[in-house]
Amino acid sequence: MKILTERGYMFTTTAKREIQELETAKIRSSVENYELPDGQVITIGAERSRYPEVLFQPSLIGMEAPGIHETTYNSIMKCDVDIRKDLYGNIVLSGGSTKFPGIADRMSKETTALASRSMKIKVVAPPKRKSGS
Repeated sequence: MKILTERGYMFTTTAKREIQELETAKIRSSVENYELPDGQVITIGAERSRYPEVLFQPSLIGMEAPGIHETTYNSIMKCDVDIRKDLYGNIVLSGGSTKFPGIADRMSKETTALASRSMKIKVVAPPKRKSGS
């Protein structure tokens, strides 16, 4: 990013954060081998950082459905106005799909963009959350 700044490009805080997220994803996307239950070994690399995107954009796999952040927002908006503040302040992630790196931050960012500015969004992702059995 320093090189781009030297060339005269100016970045806002959001752009800096997005560039940092991309760089972090590259670091996390080292190639790893996984053995499937049938014994087959598959190699997964950079794709790992792209899988969680389907949770936010189901259209990437051809589904016409809202993303997880939109579903959360819509659910909260259907509740009584008196409890919405509490619900926005207690969004809890659970299950195997929520174990992707950065998912809590992304959920917070996307939900904040949908909610009214006066709402404080808190997304909790307990470190010992488990997958469904």
